[in-house]
Amino acid sequence: MAAVGLSFIVLGVNAGLYDQLKNPHSPAGRALHKVALNTPGSLTLTVALNRTLLIVTGLLLLMLCHGLIRRKHRSWQAVMTLLIVAAGLNVLRLKHQLPTIGLAVVISGFAITAVLVGLGFAYRREFYALGDPRTRWRALWVFVWILCADFVIGLSFIALRDLTRPYTFPQRIEAVTVLTAALGFITVIMTAYLFLRPAEPQGKLGVKDAEQIRGLLARYGESDSLGYFALRDDKSVIWSPTGKSCVCYRVLSGVMLASGDPLGDPEAWPGAINEFLDMAARHAWAPAVVGCSELGAEVWCRTGDLTALELGDEAVVSVADFSLQGRAMRNVRQMVTRVCRAGYVSEVRRVSDVPPDELARMAMQADSWRGTPTERGFSMALGRIGGPGDENCMVATATQDGELKALLHFVPWGTDGLSLDLMRRDRSAQPGLNDFMIAETIKAARDLGVKRISLNFAAFRAALERGERIGAGPVTRAFRRLLLFLSRWFQIESLYKFNAKFCPQWVPRFMVFAGPRDAIRVGLSALEAEALLAWPTVEARRLIRRKTRRAARAFRALRARGAVRAGR
Repeated sequence: MAAVGLSFIVLGVNAGLYDQLKNPHSPAGRALHKVALNTPGSLTLTVALNRTLLIVTGLLLLMLCHGLIRRKHRSWQAVMTLLIVAAGLNVLRLKHQLPTIGLAVVISGFAITAVLVGLGFAYRREFYALGDPRTRWRALWVFVWILCADFVIGLSFIALRDLTRPYTFPQRIEAVTVLTAALGFITVIMTAYLFLRPAEPQGKLGVKDAEQIRGLLARYGESDSLGYFALRDDKSVIWSPTGKSCVCYRVLSGVMLASGDPLGDPEAWPGAINEFLDMAARHAWAPAVVGCSELGAEVWCRTGDLTALELGDEAVVSVADFSLQGRAMRNVRQMVTRVCRAGYVSEVRRVSDVPPDELARMAMQADSWRGTPTERGFSMALGRIGGPGDENCMVATATQDGELKALLHFVPWGTDGLSLDLMRRDRSAQPGLNDFMIAETIKAARDLGVKRISLNFAAFRAALERGERIGAGPVTRAFRRLLLFLSRWFQIESLYKFNAKFCPQWVPRFMVFAGPRDAIRVGLSALEAEALLAWPTVEARRLIRRKTRRAARAFRALRARGAVRAGR
């Protein structure tokens, strides 16, 4: 309640500050009008500045309110600063505007602000969420660099204009203050965003944590096919108080995102989950889990009072029951026959049985077949081939005349299972090569002691299947059409149809999050983690260099134009 109440307080404070800035009779307003009078141009710049200040104030208001509701300590610090500044402005109003507004109005405004400052300090413990310690200096540097760029652009603009009278350098600086109001808006917003945004630590799994996780996988790894993916290098780990369970996660866009079920003893899962939720609360992160099993979703929801949403199904093939015979496997059988006739040969080996130099060539070849430079995967991808400790992983290759054409990489699932990690092939290879390799891997699995193989994850599989049945309702059909439309950019329908060809057992997977308010935010962070959504990035240094070069060219052109006029 304190966070919500204080967020409404910010509205009044920002409105009061803006009123002081736009009022030509207030001290701050007179200062801005004085600058405008010395500006080369017209007084309409003052109107533009006031409008810019209104936009800046409104956006800062929204950012601060959002931070207060999430109990961020830095937002509380900013609000306290605003309240103290507002109290100071009320004192100035007592000196300059007393005849026009009256003593009672000024005193009441000052008293209200003072009370709010007292309440803010009284409830300071309610705003405990930590910020990112790295962004303090980063925000300062961004502010300095962009501010310098703003002044360079403003001075260039003034230099390129035909001025009616000469202006000294200090006068030009005053003019730039107004002329670059819009750029100043960007400067303030970017600095405030960097200062107020939640911490986003870079995930890195330590050697000691990796050894402990491998120990848990050796004892409890059979319970979850996604357990081995917790060993990704870009994940962090948090342990239960007893050390018998852990949760691996990444932080993206203010979301603390875990994948799969907690590792270790199921009886110790609640301890790891509570530690996970406590850390999320301390940093104002939104807790979420992607790809957990039905049992994992039940424990997460019961322990953390969270909400679960069925995300799709995992395709699991039983090695003993798999056969290419029968009408249901006709398509796969035909593909396998064509690939065999084309001269392709398959080989399935443990990583420990592959020479290191050959393994390195496989990894390089697989990277060259990747469609984009971005490595995709988070919940069902390891992100490496042949790393230390991955000797029990499985590699399936397909060659034609001795040349590598396709590669599959599997990670262990307990002692008798495999989980598909990577599936890459040469785009010029025979169609159906992936079908051939999966069929050959299942065939070889019998001799390797493997009883079950987890294939790709099919998102919203049940909705696609129900939507194409006779008698499906209008809502189900509409949702299926939406999924088919999204399949143009995301492999939703194609993965479902590819998995369905092998007649697997469908195992549901869930997404767990705090509530409907965080659903979109968590969904976007999950897409970002899987590298299905990449936010555009701009390098500040490159942008500054580009602006500096343009300003230099403009000055040279102006100097050349002046020399030509003097010669004439």
